[in-house]
Amino acid sequence: MRHLAVSSLALALATVGSQSALPRFEPMQPETFAAGTTLTNAWADIDGDGDLDLYVGFGGAANRLYRNDRGTFTDVAVSAGLGEARATRSAAWGDADRDGDADLLVGFAPGPAGSVLKLYRNDRGRFVDITTASGLDTATGAVRQCSWVDVDGDGDLDLFVAFRDRANMLWRNDRGKFVDVAASMGLADPRKTVGAVWFDADEDDDLDLYVGNMDGDQNGLFLNNAGVFTDVAGERGLSWGGRAPGNAMNGTVRPCAADVNGDGRLDLFMANYGPNGLFLNRGAGIYRDVSTAWRIAIDSRYDSCAFGDFDHDGRLDLYVNGTVTGGTNHPDYLFRNMGTDYADVTPADIRALQADHGVQWADADSDGDLDLALTGAGMHAMFRNSLPAHDLARSLQVRVVDSGGRAVFPGAEVRVFATGTTRLLGLRLVDTGSGYNAQNDMPVHVGLSSTSLVDVEVTPRQPGAKTTTVRDVNPRTLVGRALVVKVER
Repeated sequence: MRHLAVSSLALALATVGSQSALPRFEPMQPETFAAGTTLTNAWADIDGDGDLDLYVGFGGAANRLYRNDRGTFTDVAVSAGLGEARATRSAAWGDADRDGDADLLVGFAPGPAGSVLKLYRNDRGRFVDITTASGLDTATGAVRQCSWVDVDGDGDLDLFVAFRDRANMLWRNDRGKFVDVAASMGLADPRKTVGAVWFDADEDDDLDLYVGNMDGDQNGLFLNNAGVFTDVAGERGLSWGGRAPGNAMNGTVRPCAADVNGDGRLDLFMANYGPNGLFLNRGAGIYRDVSTAWRIAIDSRYDSCAFGDFDHDGRLDLYVNGTVTGGTNHPDYLFRNMGTDYADVTPADIRALQADHGVQWADADSDGDLDLALTGAGMHAMFRNSLPAHDLARSLQVRVVDSGGRAVFPGAEVRVFATGTTRLLGLRLVDTGSGYNAQNDMPVHVGLSSTSLVDVEVTPRQPGAKTTTVRDVNPRTLVGRALVVKVER
């Protein structure tokens, strides 16, 4: 990985027209997305047609799978085999069988209907239940974050599942058969875990795990040492994530990893019951609490965080979901990244929604900018980003695959540089858990301050995997579609 020159990004990004304007989001197909009591939503291109499809988990009504046809969404869950009417708490897309398309893991609330986990194999857009054959039958458990991630670097996706009422589990994928190895690897954490994100916290080229815990339990930062994980959250100052220590009414629902200040390192944000937390990565796994300085430590109840550059100024903006509980609607916020702090730019119509739990940024209409998908107690909704047309080309989407075209590198880091230089324009993390209990299989999105040529560098963060660079990429030729980068092991 090249040495980074980042001060021009962090301190002196040029102000562009869209930054000074308040964001505008327009409802997409409001009749289609009117039904409520939804918790989780997750994106993947299930049919290989180049646009992103959306799975939405409901609280007991039939779940939905929206096929995307050039920005028009149609619910095909029943015909696709995914219309199960069980209270759904989690969803994760990943190529579990290494055949080149996205399979779906669903986490259900406990009940009489069988396993709380179900794995559906994608067979050309129809989904077949292979849970028992895969060894993933799980009789009970309060399922929360599910993450597909290649923990052992063998080229297939393993499965981590966080539980709120039992020890977390990690299944190693052995040619499609899953074996629980959490205890032997130090990841059978018995605390009340609801959120998790995999990334290289200490920059040693393997994937570590940060978990968010509830009901006053401390969070955990599990560093990976040759496949054995050790919790170092206490010594790194990350046990509480910005919330009050030991307060049983506080907890961390969703941790997110993103390069907030543009220095080429992945920082940590925690959506909390209690004040939100933002910790900047100072290098080698050392973090500094800047929650107050960045004006993000609002004391409320939050369920989700999702980073995305909605205005294409090169900085990562942030959406946080408040929860709806006890008759109180804790409001959502859209924060614009100003370079050294965050500014509240939440549109009035979005703040008025009873959105909670699921929040996803995705280019739903393939026009180059990030649209917004929400779930909540009384709604699920899609909003088109009304970024001016002249700003749409100032972005790049990058899909990371192996030499066979399979997306098996969750946790990989994608860096975009001004071409021929070390000037960093953006760092993105390939999704390992975003929104609320969801994982996506979609390209990363990088907003840019211009349409000049760029170099793209992909670092898998797996031992032995090679960094891959694609030079002289022209964003103007890729509006609405992804640059596919193949990584060699």
